[in-house]
Amino acid sequence: MTKKNDADRYVQPHEGGGWEIVRERHERASAVTRTQKEAIDRAREIVSNLGDGEVRIKGRDGRFRDSDSQGNNESRSKDRR
Repeated sequence: MTKKNDADRYVQPHEGGGWEIVRERHERASAVTRTQKEAIDRAREIVSNLGDGEVRIKGRDGRFRDSDSQGNNESRSKDRR
């Protein structure tokens, strides 16, 4: 069984350009993509494969701008943006 934090993924700007997908307390990126949309799509796929988790999205300024729950949400309503 995966701990809740282990399934969460963060999409954030990559130092070398593009966007990276990481988990909390990461040592390296799970993936690096050219665009933020590609990173978000890949992060959703990773979280979905792991079960319950959340995709947290940072903007270029490093601040969280959005999140997307995957798997068993506490609420049956779809995340709204």
